[in-house]
Amino acid sequence: MNQKHNFDKLGQYLERKIIGQKNLINRLLIALLADGHMLVEGAPGLAKTRAIQMLGQGIEGDFHRVQFTPDLLPADITGTEVFHPNDSTFQFQKGPLFHNLILADEINRAPAKVQSALLEAMAERQITVAGTTWPLPDPFLVMATQNPIEQEGTYHLPEAQLDRFLMHVVVDYPTPEEERLILLLGRKEAREDVNCEKPVEQPVVSPDDVRNARREVLDVYMADNVEDYLLQLVLATRNPERYGNSLTGRIAYGASPRATLALDRCARAHAWLAGRDFVSPEDVQAVAYDVLRHRILLTFEAEADGMTSTHVIDELLALVAVP
Repeated sequence: MNQKHNFDKLGQYLERKIIGQKNLINRLLIALLADGHMLVEGAPGLAKTRAIQMLGQGIEGDFHRVQFTPDLLPADITGTEVFHPNDSTFQFQKGPLFHNLILADEINRAPAKVQSALLEAMAERQITVAGTTWPLPDPFLVMATQNPIEQEGTYHLPEAQLDRFLMHVVVDYPTPEEERLILLLGRKEAREDVNCEKPVEQPVVSPDDVRNARREVLDVYMADNVEDYLLQLVLATRNPERYGNSLTGRIAYGASPRATLALDRCARAHAWLAGRDFVSPEDVQAVAYDVLRHRILLTFEAEADGMTSTHVIDELLALVAVP
């Protein structure tokens, strides 16, 4: 595990800069290692923007934030051709997606065309404008955020397109002890800004380090019985009646094969970050909620009873036999 030391240093750097969101930091690193994208949901002020901004400072890559609004156009994020009258030619002006780390802030405030343009770029890692294809940088990670407390003026993300996100992570408030540490960190950074003495920290991970770490993650061993367990969890979302009556009539649509691939990559990355060269059932369980949360569609009856996809995953983990 040649790259493990570098990612340990990156994780320690992020934990110094972001207090009270260890799970979010871990999921960001998993997304980076699994070469996927994240949808993050939480109330304002919970360090969602700060997390990916600090990640951008911790790796040799560039970060860009896009505030999604109802008047945004697809060309505003992908780029467009600009006419130059001096030589009567069109030249492509790259949009904000041509950065390594993208924060798509409040993605559900943008109309469907903009959402589709972003999701297409996420899936294909390229943008086509006027017949010319432009590859996006590598690594390329999009963290999209949703605000759960305001629904006016928002455009609901289609369930079929949510499947393109590797994980759907829910962030919560910090503990009282963590909030006190946040207060101290905020005071310290405010003094550094006023005194113009904020230290410039060097990145600890390069793009080559990320690519090498991804190869190491793919080499993490997964035993046949653990692979069977992973598959059974996904298949149980499609045929829940085989596992008892508690979930019968609760799931309208189960997880797709893309969920199987995501669960595999995320479980391997989780094990690698924990310093192991093999995947255990606990690694699969640890990432199951974030991988499956947005891929399970409930029936109207289940929603009327107050069930959520989290409740369904609780039941699945209790019903599917652990090797």
